[in-house]
Amino acid sequence: MYVAPLVVIVVAAVSLTGLWGLHRMTAVSPEPLKVLPFQSGWCPQEHALSRYHARWYLATLVFLAFDVEMLFMYPWAVVVADVGASAVIEMFLFLGALLLAVVWAWREGALRWA
Repeated sequence: MYVAPLVVIVVAAVSLTGLWGLHRMTAVSPEPLKVLPFQSGWCPQEHALSRYHARWYLATLVFLAFDVEMLFMYPWAVVVADVGASAVIEMFLFLGALLLAVVWAWREGALRWA
């Protein structure tokens, strides 16, 4: 009754154990130079997230807003001829909401690069 699931579990366990063993036999021992960080082997001086100023998060939100806009505009362009004027009105309402988001981002300084 439970033979098939048990066979699958045993085959998966044996396969994973075999692959792990093959990896351990063929792996090159780590050299000190190869385990150092990527940037020329130098140790990082600061945390990875501390490099980015908070203003980039607002710029990212503006980018995502326009990216999502294009995501919605393509299917709209495909069906706008079939749906008619209501689709045009809906798209202008959507673009109006995005315009409000851009005005907010502009006011918050997300479009200022210096």
